[in-house]
Amino acid sequence: MQKSARDMILSLALIVLAAGVVWLFIPHEDGEPDIKRVDYRVDLLTARRAASYPVAAPEGLPAAWKPTSVRFQGAEADAWHLGFHAPDGEYVAVEQSAGKRAAFIEDATQGAAKTEATQQIDGRTWTRYEGDHYDALVLEDTEGSTTVVTGTASFGQLTEMAEALRTE
Repeated sequence: MQKSARDMILSLALIVLAAGVVWLFIPHEDGEPDIKRVDYRVDLLTARRAASYPVAAPEGLPAAWKPTSVRFQGAEADAWHLGFHAPDGEYVAVEQSAGKRAAFIEDATQGAAKTEATQQIDGRTWTRYEGDHYDALVLEDTEGSTTVVTGTASFGQLTEMAEALRTE
């Protein structure tokens, strides 16, 4: 009886030792993954030539704002997307489309609800939307397109992005 208990303890010790050795040789990522910066200049020029509305992109943002994704889908209601990794690690996106306004806002904001709060940015009215996943600023009184600045970032950062937007 003592021999079998001793064998079980030795076997367990050997298994723990082997697991420890394996753990030592597996790479461990301690920090945040390195997010690749994308160059969106060519896509922006293409979108500005092809879209039926003035395509917006930020100018003058600090280098800490990393562009991470870009696409223009001309066949799908001239949909423009430009995603950024904000300085604090949150996500901010500029979304534009010539498609149906309500459906586009619902999709771009991941179901955020319109609030009564508005703010003036460069003389234009933006309405705040709040949601479980994304918050957003939606530009009012635009004909032929809808512009949304959305993401997981604070309204302060969404405002910073909206202030930086230029159409040419």
